[in-house]
Amino acid sequence: MVPFESNLREKDVYISTKLSCLEMIRSGTTGFIDAGGRHMHQVAEAVIKAGLRAVITCSTMDSGKEIPATMKASPGYNIRRNEQLFKDFQGAGDGRLDVWFSLRSLISCSADLVLKVFEAADSLSTGVQTHMNEYPNEISYCLENFRMRPYEFLESLGVLHERFLGAHSILLSENEMDIIKKHQSKIVHCPISNAGKGIPNTPGLLQKKMDIGMGTDGAAHSGLSLFDQMKVFKSMIRAGFGVPIHDPAILPSASILEMATSGGAEAMMKGDQLGTLDVGKKADLITINIDQPHIQPTHSIVNSLIESVNSNDVTDTIIDGNIVMKNREVLTLDEEKTIYESRLAAKDLFVRANLASLPS
Repeated sequence: MVPFESNLREKDVYISTKLSCLEMIRSGTTGFIDAGGRHMHQVAEAVIKAGLRAVITCSTMDSGKEIPATMKASPGYNIRRNEQLFKDFQGAGDGRLDVWFSLRSLISCSADLVLKVFEAADSLSTGVQTHMNEYPNEISYCLENFRMRPYEFLESLGVLHERFLGAHSILLSENEMDIIKKHQSKIVHCPISNAGKGIPNTPGLLQKKMDIGMGTDGAAHSGLSLFDQMKVFKSMIRAGFGVPIHDPAILPSASILEMATSGGAEAMMKGDQLGTLDVGKKADLITINIDQPHIQPTHSIVNSLIESVNSNDVTDTIIDGNIVMKNREVLTLDEEKTIYESRLAAKDLFVRANLASLPS
């Protein structure tokens, strides 16, 4: 994926972001956290235009044998680039945009870069995120190099806190779960992406009263619909944890819905502003047409939301009090033009990538 990403030009990133925003708006997502990539000022501009709420950051790496040189930079340059993004876009879009710092992964970031990223984020009182405990080789790397597991390594550096988000967090030891709880760090599971790597111990994490959100790990795996993620997640947890102990209610639908709403808000560090319909909170909400054969009749609207509703059932999307989709029509972006532009950009990218791979 990273070599492919290294070929992206600014206009590719802008078009790709608009396309992703279209899909999220149409599938009922009002806010997202991006893992970080190239040309993030273009991501910011597209998000502002689309009317979505977002947390963005730069892709941050300085090591890794298989990482293209164009994707790596010195710790100093990585920090300056992210600080500039913060200066330019923190609070933009009438407060809908937040800028964090990030580490692409512990495998591709030196200990020096890790320390400097957290230091820079702390100086600006903003968040830090990275992919955590996603692959066995990531854990093996930390054990071989630091004699500690990933979360144990970060704790040994003294950098963990409530403004840290560990995406995925699938392969956690009991001690790591306790570390996350101790520092009140956040977790976001990405069920369909995670399904090929492992099943997270979400029941155990929730029992410890952890803050857990729901994500997609980008659009490449199965799209950006959280309704698809929730369906798959319920089956995953039921098969992985419920079946062995004969507990079909190991993770109730209400808990999964909370992960996609209030859990997501907590992951964005916006739990006091988003995630529930309460007086004084931001008007981020969607409407769903439930008068359809595949949803009715229902005796439990919560169960139906998780097991029956899909993204095409979302009729309206409202973000920060502004209607961005009405009766399935996105009002902030030109859908037909964006899809057309994306096809041209993808074709051009494919040609350029193939030419770059030819021997000189």
